[in-house]
Amino acid sequence: MSDLGSGDEGISGSKYNASNMEGASSRNDFDTSGKGSAVEQELATKMLQIQSKRFYLDVKQNRRGRFIKVAEIGADGRRSQIYLALSTAAEFRDHLSSFSDYYASLAGQNAGPPNTDNLPEDGKLKSEMMIKDNRRYYLDLKENARGRFLRVSQTITRGGPRSQIALPAQGMIEFRDALTDLLEEFGANDGGFKGDLPEERHMKVDNKNFYFDIGQNNRGVYMRISEVKNNFRTSITIPEKCWIRFRDIFNDYCDKMKKSSDSTPITADNNLQTTANSLK
Repeated sequence: MSDLGSGDEGISGSKYNASNMEGASSRNDFDTSGKGSAVEQELATKMLQIQSKRFYLDVKQNRRGRFIKVAEIGADGRRSQIYLALSTAAEFRDHLSSFSDYYASLAGQNAGPPNTDNLPEDGKLKSEMMIKDNRRYYLDLKENARGRFLRVSQTITRGGPRSQIALPAQGMIEFRDALTDLLEEFGANDGGFKGDLPEERHMKVDNKNFYFDIGQNNRGVYMRISEVKNNFRTSITIPEKCWIRFRDIFNDYCDKMKKSSDSTPITADNNLQTTANSLK
């Protein structure tokens, strides 16, 4: 009897099918394409065979920090994936212990095939939620006619499709132990920039105030430039990876304006001198 095949697994992609796995909707804050971040390193990998499914747990690192990519490959070849920051993976591991205990209590009460007559309408037996920056993870222990499984769904608050994996309930402990091994080796610190960030700067021009603030989130270091006038604020955010390019463009405009100003020597005083000369 298989816990899976419920129709809840859905997003295609695998590290062995890069065209699917590395789509923009799946990457988001964990950019693994090499275009938006420094060269990516794969630090470790584990493969689990749970019933008819294979799960790959890959610890990766790029300029934004360390994370775990979890890829699921079903017996029918369907693939799905989610990304977990190391701190989120540690939280997920703890939830797996709780879900495993709950599943064991259900197994003791209900020996034999699943009884779908007493299930909630949505099939959920136990649910939890994790939040990491702009991502939400929904953990749902579910049951259908084929068995019990843990569905893990990842969503992005700014929109985009939901990505999810479905883990057979019997494999939760094995999955938890694999996560524990990786976390013991690499820790639960997401990494990223660890230096001291520069202090904020401020300048005033006429009746406007400009603030320059340096911050950091899961996507890296950034600069926020805010214009404040009459209690009305507008801001732009510039990722640290493009500061040099931003500076070069700004300097180019400064140089062009200076050259343009230097090449226009005619002033009001010059006009008066020209007029005086013509009257002689």
